[in-house]
Amino acid sequence: MFEFSEPQIRLGVFIGLFCILAVMEFLAPRRELEHVKAKRWFTNWTIVIIDSFVLRLVFTGAAAGVALWAETNGYGLFNLIEVPFALAVVTSFIVLDFAIWFSHLASHKVPVLWKVHRMHHSDVDIDVSTAIRFHPIEIILSMIWKMIIVVALGAPAVSVLIFEIVLNGAAMFNHSNLKLPLGLDRILRLFIVTPDMHRVHHSIVHNETDSNYGFNLAVWDRLFGTYIDQPEAGHDRMKIGLAEWQDERPTNVLWSLKVPFIKQR
Repeated sequence: MFEFSEPQIRLGVFIGLFCILAVMEFLAPRRELEHVKAKRWFTNWTIVIIDSFVLRLVFTGAAAGVALWAETNGYGLFNLIEVPFALAVVTSFIVLDFAIWFSHLASHKVPVLWKVHRMHHSDVDIDVSTAIRFHPIEIILSMIWKMIIVVALGAPAVSVLIFEIVLNGAAMFNHSNLKLPLGLDRILRLFIVTPDMHRVHHSIVHNETDSNYGFNLAVWDRLFGTYIDQPEAGHDRMKIGLAEWQDERPTNVLWSLKVPFIKQR
């Protein structure tokens, strides 16, 4: 029953949150978008549909399914030692969040990984649709990494499901073009990654791109010295994307899928 319902639960929450955030950023936009929204959204949604198809083609189950498999076979730390269930759930969530932060850092530091990840950064505007713009190769690598962590931990399946839902929701929230009151933003970013905090990461300025790697918990960037509070140019004037591709090419589906194989200075 869990295996059957898990994709439906994730899909329902994903579509619901996407629609809510899309309406909210339309009603209260943080900054004026510079490119045609319809074309960008068509490209980004086409990419996520391709991602979903490739993911289901390569893997028979998601990370939560792997957690069930590890539990059945007794693999992983929490399947070998007895700990309170709540502790296992919370610890798994925190470790998985750090693992995603670390893999995001690696995708900027390791050249071959950056070639793939830069498709996400090539988006010339940032809004809720940017959260679903990841190359299929990166999606596969990310799933393999999560599966390794899940099996090593012996993470409870319910904690993995909760983490996946929260991660997807947090990514859509912090990529959104939603204007939060500055006072609320200052409080929230002490705990979670806010849109203003993550927008810095999508700056055209290199040292700003090389910061604020978190998708969910805000602690990791402060802990490891990769936190930048605000962009130099301010949120209204900052340029989004990559310096060499400040044109309409990133709004094209086929061009975007070819990004890992395009030479870049």
